This record gives sequence, structure tokens and C-alpha cells, in this order.
Amino acid sequence: MIESVLLTAARVSTFLQKQHLTNASGFFFERDKRLFLVTSRHVMIDKESKHFPDRIEIELHIDADNMAKSTGFSIPLYRNRKSIWRQGKDAAGEIDVAVIELERAALPKGTVYQAFSPAHLAGQADHVEVGSSLLVVGFPLGFHDGLHHLPVVRHAVVASSFGLRFQGQGYFLTDARTHRGTSGAPVVMRVAQAVAGAATEEKLPWRLLGVHSSRMDVGSRDNEVDEALGLNCAWYADILLTLTKA
Repeated sequence: MIESVLLTAARVSTFLQKQHLTNASGFFFERDKRLFLVTSRHVMIDKESKHFPDRIEIELHIDADNMAKSTGFSIPLYRNRKSIWRQGKDAAGEIDVAVIELERAALPKGTVYQAFSPAHLAGQADHVEVGSSLLVVGFPLGFHDGLHHLPVVRHAVVASSFGLRFQGQGYFLTDARTHRGTSGAPVVMRVAQAVAGAATEEKLPWRLLGVHSSRMDVGSRDNEVDEALGLNCAWYADILLTLTKA
């Protein structure tokens, strides 16, 4: 039996025409019968590193009875020279989250996936304490179960006050070991069994708290003497309500 949370994530590859550029992570989010792929904005475009893909490709399961069967699904990033993904911005600047809508009718027949929804976002009734246990579901360095095409998870904990914008930015911190390729991964917290009960939570009993973006470092760190902090930025997932609005 495959845990439902593993089917929310998709391995993302970026391309410039036929040239493979980078690997990343993403996940599915649905709202009002519309389906979106969520990842980091810098996966779509990153001027600092001169990263300008024109399409991405995700790997999809296509047989519920045989998870070893998969196919690549290509998604153009531009139409008529205009970007077709959505990204956010607030008073502090750009938010490192992007969504692109998927045409359900274009997906391969028999596609198997799970998708988060607005019901999975943390609400005021959810008390997320500092130190709470989390999972980051993704593809570090592109690594995954290559036979069954499933992601791996890394354990994390909430490392800053959840609900506050760390240093005025729209993210909170996690303490976890992460690598390149994890950008765009969902950061989730298990829903307590006593709380789960709605059909949505029984099917996918996880709270979607954030979208993993990057590792946090200190400019004054001595690379030869000081170890890396091991802290990461996770943008608050409620930005998805804005980015998926009709």
C-alpha cells in the first residue's frame, strides 16, 4: 500500500528546448476542480543563476496496479512569449512559489496522483508549535525510488515561530538536512488521528504548511571552521489561495 502523501509529489525536470537543465520537486494542488503543479518560482526562472528554461517535465504514474509504470509529461512555460505560470509578490518582494495549471484532459489515461486542497492548509485552529515534527517530500539531488518512481522524505522540525514572517519575509524556518533538487517540495505535518475525520483528511491526513525553497546560511560563516546552519526557508502555503484564484 502506497502512502497517499508520496503520491502528492512529482519529480520536476527543467529544459531549454531539448537540453536538460536542472532537477527539482513539485506537488499537486487542486481547487474548484482545477489542478495545479506547485514548485519554487526559481525553478521556472532565476535571473541570478541565468536559469531560463522554456518547459518543464514531470513524471506521472499511469497504472494504479503497477507503480513501476510511468511516463514523462511535458509542460510549456510560455505561450505567445508570455509566461503561463503564476508567481506571488508582497511588500517584502517576490515570493519563491509558483504554480502552473494542468489540463486534466491532457493527462495520460489512468494517471495516479493525490492532490492537496485548500482544506489541507493550516487554519487558526491548528496549533503548530516550534519544534513540531514535519516531513519534506521531494527528490534531493534527483534521488528517488527509480523503480516505483516515488519521492523520499526527510524529517524536519519547525525552527521558527510558525505564523510569523521570519525577518519580515513570507516564510518560516525548518531544521532539516536538504539538498539541491528539493526546491518546490511540500512541507507537511501529520494530522492527529483524533482530529482526522473529514473525508479529505482520511484520504490525505496531512497539513500542508509550506513550500521548501532553499537552505538558509549566514554571510559571516567561515566555510572552513563553521558548519552550515542546517536551516531552510519554507514559504507559507497559504500563498496558494492567491495563486490559484480564478
